[in-house]
Amino acid sequence: MPRGRPPIMDLKTAYDVELSGSRIQHELWPLDEIDPRKAKFPCCLVWTPLPVVSWLAPFIGHVGICREAGAILDFSGSYFVNVEDFAFGAAARYVQLDREKCCFPPNLAGHKCKHGYQHEEFGTALTWDDALQLSMRHFEHKSYNLFTCNSYSFVAHCLNRLCYEGSMDWNMITVAALILFKGQWVNSMSVIRSFLPFTVVLCLGLLLVGWPFLVGLFSFSLLLFGWFLLGTYCVKTLLES
Repeated sequence: MPRGRPPIMDLKTAYDVELSGSRIQHELWPLDEIDPRKAKFPCCLVWTPLPVVSWLAPFIGHVGICREAGAILDFSGSYFVNVEDFAFGAAARYVQLDREKCCFPPNLAGHKCKHGYQHEEFGTALTWDDALQLSMRHFEHKSYNLFTCNSYSFVAHCLNRLCYEGSMDWNMITVAALILFKGQWVNSMSVIRSFLPFTVVLCLGLLLVGWPFLVGLFSFSLLLFGWFLLGTYCVKTLLES
């Protein structure tokens, strides 16, 4: 055998290892249990009410997305993404996502979603945490605005990078709907914390002002909802996602 040339068996072994390596990096290890006391929500979306805003419109809050180990990431200020320090209090609702519904392509031919080129152009990731890290870097250059670029924008960007459920159309509305319809309350105290301020404001308003207050409150909620619908589906460059 010529000097410096590895045996054919070694070449075959190395080739097999290389091939298996691409499969190993896509194996999904079991997640830890959700532990609200330690603020650990593996692969979850989490939600908490916002001061003042949620008192008037309880369907609006602050949202974050969690790493595989459970650490919460949330975009809560310009050029800054919180890590393990969820802004505005402990998580009140959560929904755990399925990593099997994500697309982690090792190359362009490895996409299991139908958005191969679009997904590649947007930015892909090899793991769940890798996708979140790339989105963090992207939002570290974004200016926070409650009405145009907020925590929902960050979560939607993460889900689009993951191509979760085969979709790259995640936005503020779809993220809010996912939490609203599939989210679970952490405990009964979370329900009280989320709706008690709104109930107090509503009762005081009706007592002091009467029915015009209810009309004004409804109009405020309708305007907020209309703004996000307009920015999401009509003027798509208005909101960040």
